[in-house]
Amino acid sequence: MASQSHKKIEITDGSSIAVIGGGPSGSYFSYFALEFASRYDLEITLDIYEAKNFTKIGAGGCNHCGGVISESLVQKLATDGIVIPSEIIQRGINTYTLHVEQGETVIDTPSHEQRIASVFRGCGPKGCLDNSYSSFDNFLLGLCKKKGANLILEKITKVTRASDGIIINSKKHKEKKYDLIVGAVGLSTKTLGMFKSICPHYIAPKITRTYISEFLLEQNEVDTNFGNSMHVFLLNLPNITFGALIPKGEYVTLVLLGKDIDKETVENFISSEQVKGCFPKNLKLKDAAPCKCYPYINVKAAKTPFADRVVLIGDSASSKLYKNGIGAAYITGRAAAKTVIFEGISNKNFLKTYRPICRDLNLDNHVGKFIFFATRIIQKSKVLKTGLLHMVIQEQKKGTDKRFMSSVLWDTFTGSADYRNILLRFLNPKLLLHFIWSIISANLTYKNFKYHEKQEARTPL
Repeated sequence: MASQSHKKIEITDGSSIAVIGGGPSGSYFSYFALEFASRYDLEITLDIYEAKNFTKIGAGGCNHCGGVISESLVQKLATDGIVIPSEIIQRGINTYTLHVEQGETVIDTPSHEQRIASVFRGCGPKGCLDNSYSSFDNFLLGLCKKKGANLILEKITKVTRASDGIIINSKKHKEKKYDLIVGAVGLSTKTLGMFKSICPHYIAPKITRTYISEFLLEQNEVDTNFGNSMHVFLLNLPNITFGALIPKGEYVTLVLLGKDIDKETVENFISSEQVKGCFPKNLKLKDAAPCKCYPYINVKAAKTPFADRVVLIGDSASSKLYKNGIGAAYITGRAAAKTVIFEGISNKNFLKTYRPICRDLNLDNHVGKFIFFATRIIQKSKVLKTGLLHMVIQEQKKGTDKRFMSSVLWDTFTGSADYRNILLRFLNPKLLLHFIWSIISANLTYKNFKYHEKQEARTPL
């Protein structure tokens, strides 16, 4: 079929939009599309198709995500009129506890603010008996419905292109035509495959397998062992780039990021002394996580995630490497909505105003790959980790304006800053000189300690 890009294709009064996927990216797009349309006095119909029910407990209402929201995103959402209610936030995280084989240290928030929020994407993990948990995804969908969106709890079975729109097939609604279709389907290979017929130049993202589980504890155990701190692990273990334990209500969420995480990788991690030391002594970690999954994440962005009357957003297009997927959903969802309402819905429109946003995310991820390459070098080196730990411990005794490495680590873990900003700060000569000196001094101290320890062991009683 010939491209319609030479024609002016735009949203007008009476236009209809279908959003496939009701997770954060689909909700952000829907919210902003309806908000921007109201500014133009446009009357549009917007249907959100979602197969999951986010009011359910367990897999039926879960979107397989660690559920960490940075303060920078919270502030952006508030500016756009989206204020996250307190009942959605399971715990405010105001410190990080960094664990390496050589020890641990607490990293305070750089500005003494509550910088991180932990949330459940559904209404609680599998086996949860507490019905008071609230879903972040369901909250966002509720905002969209207030704006006028129609939520259709159905799975799409087919999409085809017509001369003047896109036709969607589902089990209940066999055929329905829309002026625009928005793909917010995450990394579902089957659903992404359907978009090839209407978006011929689209190439799906490159993915890898990760791991998420929820440990059920007593509330007082979470408070005592974790408090309001997210525990981050930089351990020399195969395939693991990043590991974190995130407290949420009576649960602690384990997130492992890396390359093709499997059962053996998970067992190696949870059996490490550093991880076991975070939990109550008598807790059997293998039996304490009834809810677990191995979801995929986007590690290389999609190519050409748009065509006439079609645009893909969130993980289906571009995300942030190893962090802040909810933030990337906001960026791409809002950018696509702005293009659709203010520019048009042709391939040319998306190429002009939506692609630059995705390209910026993708370029930043290239920098992120370099940062995580450097992180892996540090993970494998006892000398470098000893220096890093020593530097952070010393910085935490100083004022916030002198915590250079601490702030770099904070933003790397939280997603509060882009990778380019983080790299520029890390390459600051002053920070590098402090790091080199910390490596030398910490390892000399460590060797002297080990020498005297051996001498004492050899001395007869």
